[in-house]
Amino acid sequence: MTDKIIALVDGSIYSESVCHHAAWIARKTQAPVELIHVLGRREARDKADLSGAIRLGARTKLMEELAALDAQRAKLVSHRGRAILEDAQAIVSTDGVSDITTRLRHGDLVEAIGTVEGEARVIIIGKRGEAADFAKGHLGSNLERIVRAAHRPVFVASRAFNPVQSVLVAYDGGASAMKAVDHIARSPLFADLAVTVVTVGAETPDAKKGLADAKALLGAAGIDAETRIVPGQPETELGKMVEEEGFGMVVMGAYGHSRIRSLVIGSTTTEMVRSCKVPVVLMR
Repeated sequence: MTDKIIALVDGSIYSESVCHHAAWIARKTQAPVELIHVLGRREARDKADLSGAIRLGARTKLMEELAALDAQRAKLVSHRGRAILEDAQAIVSTDGVSDITTRLRHGDLVEAIGTVEGEARVIIIGKRGEAADFAKGHLGSNLERIVRAAHRPVFVASRAFNPVQSVLVAYDGGASAMKAVDHIARSPLFADLAVTVVTVGAETPDAKKGLADAKALLGAAGIDAETRIVPGQPETELGKMVEEEGFGMVVMGAYGHSRIRSLVIGSTTTEMVRSCKVPVVLMR
């Protein structure tokens, strides 16, 4: 199976939105949903050897007590993970999806995703996770790591779910932007959505040709896309368009064509994910 919707849930306030978006995509694409919760190193962070400085007479008994506490704590963490998955499954089911599986995994989140993404058509994650710093402008570290590592589209869910009617596609002529347009053309998710493809910058012959090629590719798939060239800086203009024109979703390449993608997420991408109050779909 290479058609699953992989939805990552962690008990954060974004998890409910992740579930609603997963159900929305599943209903439109007829793909099954797999809900994954990863018990990672964060859960083990406060484990420490508390017995090292204890005199020999008390050491054995206390070691036994600490081992029992560790075992109890591990069970509670596992039970909590299963409860998160049960709640998530209930949300997706209530939204009208019946083909749902759940998976509780241990270890590093990115490593866990690497073992299942070959089965996925998209990976859904909240903008911030349960342990993220909620300072303004901060992105969850797990989100950045997943975007860097994933080979499937990454759907970054907004804090609240709202029905999507229109899509803004940021197009810079780079490989990941072209892949994004091709993905839209092939996916039933976009079949009945209003699509606008935008290049931000100077109105050059290359920019015009790129948009014409994108429009032709989408047109061949039955999508009558609007195209625009907008002067200015992408970080500013794209966000302004989303706010002023009410786009329900942004699709873009994760990296500009000049970015060293193994090291950083492209600056425009990072700013869009930080600032947008709508979902952002990222393509490598």
